[in-house]
Amino acid sequence: MTIKMTTIDTMPDSVRIPVYRREDHGVGIVHIGLGAFHKAHQAVYTDDALSKTGGDWRIVGVSLRSDAPSDELRPQNGLYTLIERDAAGSRARVIGAIAAAHCLKTDRKAVEAALLSAETRIVSITVTEKGYGLDRATGGVDPAHPAIAHDLKLPSDAQGLAGLLVWALGQRRALGRAPFTVLCCDNLPENGVVLRGLLVDFARRAAPDLADHIVHGVAFPSTMVDRITPAATQDTRDLAEQMTGYRDEAAIETEGFHQWVIEDHFPTGRPNWEAGGAIFASDVRPYENMKLRMLNGAHSMLAYVGFAAGHHFVRDVMADPDLSRLVTRHLSAAAATLAPLPGVDFAAYADQLTERFCNPHLAHATYQIAMDGSEKMPQRIFSAIPDARASGGDTRAFAFATAAWLRHLSQSTHDCAPYELRDPRADELRTMTQDRDAPEIVRAVRAASFVPRDVSQDAAFWDAVQSILHEMLTRPMSEVISVEVA
Repeated sequence: MTIKMTTIDTMPDSVRIPVYRREDHGVGIVHIGLGAFHKAHQAVYTDDALSKTGGDWRIVGVSLRSDAPSDELRPQNGLYTLIERDAAGSRARVIGAIAAAHCLKTDRKAVEAALLSAETRIVSITVTEKGYGLDRATGGVDPAHPAIAHDLKLPSDAQGLAGLLVWALGQRRALGRAPFTVLCCDNLPENGVVLRGLLVDFARRAAPDLADHIVHGVAFPSTMVDRITPAATQDTRDLAEQMTGYRDEAAIETEGFHQWVIEDHFPTGRPNWEAGGAIFASDVRPYENMKLRMLNGAHSMLAYVGFAAGHHFVRDVMADPDLSRLVTRHLSAAAATLAPLPGVDFAAYADQLTERFCNPHLAHATYQIAMDGSEKMPQRIFSAIPDARASGGDTRAFAFATAAWLRHLSQSTHDCAPYELRDPRADELRTMTQDRDAPEIVRAVRAASFVPRDVSQDAAFWDAVQSILHEMLTRPMSEVISVEVA
């Protein structure tokens, strides 16, 4: 009979386990966005910090809507298996950094208690780009965004990220408790600055008396995070059981590579994340740009093109010689838009990314990466175009990626099976793109609020997008790829 993971006392010697006594360490972090990425990244760094130097830095994990993460972790006392897979093989490790797991929708009182606890010194966040409710045109909140609309009057049952954080910061001030540091770990450029602006804008609308408190009293360090982490599958859980001897419903698998660059501004303290290899820097922006434009930009391009070409996983895309050449082209074009970064060789980084994309052990679905494009394209693709223009660089790779995204938005089935469009602006995007030809699609999307003004005004760029999109809407993607690399 399968034994469910509730202990680490009888793990095989091949499985790495925490070397600290979990009960000896209190909670110092609340993490919002209890998904696979947090479990593969921030929780692992914290586990390393606890193992090396201890401290009251264990984590209360919170999901905003789905109760699946907490339902998986709660019966296991927060324990879960991390499986690292790369060319060197597969390695299993049990992470003990999560002390408790809750869902805001079903465990609100527990979430509120954790946010207001005097021991909570950091609130970290991974809710993906769509969870912030950003208005790309103004840089503030989008009042119509589902993540914002319900909370603008700041009720006690705030549901979105901005409302929950502003409420908690207000309650802590009323209780005479120091504000927690807000640590954004999502793929947003200058994510600490962006999140501060979002909360200040929200507070001015919903709780004006808190705006100055957030501006002057709350720290928002920026970060860059990197670790490719697919969604867990039944195969993941089966492998975890094979490697540990326990049934683990919360198991995840990820690559061996991981990176975390953090602005070192934590007024109330932080864990020794250096123990896990974290880099602390005074300016995170160059690292962010490198990762967003090279890794994430190439990921988006290969996802849209690969999905339409019938490739389910990133590894399948990289096994296609023509598509692999397009990935190499995109990485080179993205690198050319970056300012030199001391100690970093962009060509070597591109080679490393190619190797990571080829990882045969990770089933990273192109359809998963293709989600939420309207939130991702501005920083992954569009941000590179003005810099390419300024340096006289070629923008063909970015036009190709943009056309592939628009082809995905169209939900055309002329060369693939029907699929669902997964984007927070799905209804708006369908109106712009479906049952329309390339000129109509380009005209509508080019004028959208989430397209930066300088990119929207780049007529030559959109002419190239329109030409490529026409081919993608009228020919099989495999033919378009062959012509593009010829």
